[in-house]
Amino acid sequence: MKVLFATDHAGFGLKEKLVPYVKELGYEVEDLGAFKYDENDDYPDSISKVAKEVSKNPNENKGIILGGSGQGEAIVANRFPNVRAIVFNGQCEEGTDMKVPNEIVISREHNDANIISLGARFLNEESAKEAVKLWLNTEFPKEERHMRRIAKITEITKSIHG
Repeated sequence: MKVLFATDHAGFGLKEKLVPYVKELGYEVEDLGAFKYDENDDYPDSISKVAKEVSKNPNENKGIILGGSGQGEAIVANRFPNVRAIVFNGQCEEGTDMKVPNEIVISREHNDANIISLGARFLNEESAKEAVKLWLNTEFPKEERHMRRIAKITEITKSIHG
């Protein structure tokens, strides 16, 4: 599996920490930008690069995209066929003993999510690393009911895009 990264200015610093971390976990990594901090960049430019590659090969490529909240980035990614992007921005307060929510696991086990969009303004480095590791290590078990639902999403996408 190849893990593709992209970000805008809001997620640039966190991306720079996650890319080497994911390499250390043993994954093949490709960084598709941004390659420098530019407060005037537009997230669709970089995020669409990851979404395009995941769309072409959704079973072999996974994407990690970052932005301020992660919401706009997921919206862009989900425009591409075969992409199932989810948002994770933690929403856990400092000093609590809350762990990464189960939604990370469910996104893989139920939805076979192939892109995770991280809200860099809401996550610290440790929680982002924990979320990424959990997401990458959670397999899609291919249960019939989940495969049926994903197939329906694919058909809806085809009916819209042709």
